[in-house]
Order: sequence, then structure tokens, then C-alpha cells
Amino acid sequence: MSVISLPDILWEPVIRNALLEDLGIGGDITTQALVEPGQILKAIFRARKPGVVAGLQGAKLAFTLLDPETRFNASLTDGDILYPDVVIATVEGRAESILGGERTALNLLSHLSGIATITRQISDAVSGTKARITCTRKTLPGLRSLQKYAVRAGGGHNHRYRLDDAILIKDNHLALCGGDVVSALQTARSRAGHLVKIELEVDTIEQLEKALSCNIADCYLLDNMDLPALRQAVNLIDNRAIAEASGGITPETARSVAETGVDVLSLGWLTHSVQALDIGLDILH
Repeated sequence: MSVISLPDILWEPVIRNALLEDLGIGGDITTQALVEPGQILKAIFRARKPGVVAGLQGAKLAFTLLDPETRFNASLTDGDILYPDVVIATVEGRAESILGGERTALNLLSHLSGIATITRQISDAVSGTKARITCTRKTLPGLRSLQKYAVRAGGGHNHRYRLDDAILIKDNHLALCGGDVVSALQTARSRAGHLVKIELEVDTIEQLEKALSCNIADCYLLDNMDLPALRQAVNLIDNRAIAEASGGITPETARSVAETGVDVLSLGWLTHSVQALDIGLDILH
């Protein structure tokens, strides 16, 4: 499954900062001590575990920012399935550029492929239901656009990117507004632009019933509800708004949550604590 690529301008600041962090002020002194200046080498990226690839564009930049003449040839595209020992890409150029960018390329490729892999697993688990799998804003600082891209590469979808994407009224907002969901929704709608969507987080069926009475919210975030409560909530919403399940969803429970009839499963751990996929870079000559 291929995914629409991000423009280089979104990758470059992350890659540039990672390279600066790694190279310090003296560069790769190990390579400088052992390799002849201008020595050319070729290396291949291989998958060591099965999964889904994501981040090839960033891996390429890890080398070409150091030397534009470096040749990076991807054998796959982001979203493709990986199998152990499959060649993902080859890179050829000056040894100091390839070894200098190796760790940055592998860190990013492994991390984003890990996100794409688990997203694909969860998406496959709910196949046949109407539920979409989405990430949240629980992303690592500075990596949000790339992590959300990896979710899409794995067949998932994105929730809000930023606080100004949509109004999401959560429990802390309600606490500041006196706890009245109807009043909070009415106030939000009166102040929102005509294109702005409103989502309300509810913890109980009682809260949901009160909110539905004013028919303002475009989406309801059903937070940490058990399966019977989710089914009841879906029936109450009755397609008048989007029903989103969130909180405590695991690969083992995702299918049963989706079968309650919710439209969206949102999972913060897709981005904030996912395991990197094992990918290696092996020198050929």
C-alpha cells in the first residue's frame, strides 16, 4: 500500500537537526581515522523482521544532505510489506557521508516503520467493520508530521494535527465551564468559525444524552467506555454524529471495540510508545 509522500521541506528540519546532533562539531572522527578520503562504498538496507516500511524519503535525506551526490535507490515504497532479508534500498557514495548519516537514517526508518507496522496490524484486525484507526496528538516533540505520515503508510488515518484543527472539549475544559455539557457546546458553537468541527469527550451515557439533546457536536469521543456502554452510545448517537472510541484499546480488544459500531478507534500509543522495527544497513564494498 503506497501513501502520498510528504514534501522534503517537512522532512528536512528533522533530518538536519538529527545529523547536527550526531556529528557534533568535529564530525565522524571514527570514519575520519579509518577511511581514506573520498573512498566509495555501497550498502543495503535490509529488513530483519516482518513489517511495513515507512520513512524512505527521510532516510534518503540523511545521506543527501551530507553529500548531494550520494545515490539512494529504494526497492520499495512506503506502505509496502516487509519480510526478513528483503532489500529495502541501496545507498552508494562517499564512505564518510554514508557512515555519517547511517544512524540518523536507521533511527528514523526503524521508528516510522514500527508505527506503520502496528497500524497495519490494528487496521487488519478491524477489517470488515466500518471503524477507522486513527492516531492522536500524543506524538514525540518535533516528529508529529512524520509520525502521522507513518500512520497513514500503515493504512490508518489522522486525528487532529494541532490545537487549531478543531474544537475538542475534554473533561478539563468542562471542569472550567462548570461541568455543563450543553452550555459548553452552545458557547463553543457561538464562537467557532463556520468551518470548524466540534467534538465532545463524554465519560458516561448520562453525559452523552444531555449533549445529544442540543444536537451541536459533530463527533463524540467515548472515553474508556466498556463494550455494552459503547453499543448503547452508538445507538443513541444513531448516525447524527461520529462515534469515536478511545482509551485502553489494545490489539487484542480492537476488533470487539470496532464491532460495537463506532466509526473511529483512536490510539495514542501508535505514536508515543511504539516499538521500532528491526532494520539494518549492511556494507557491500
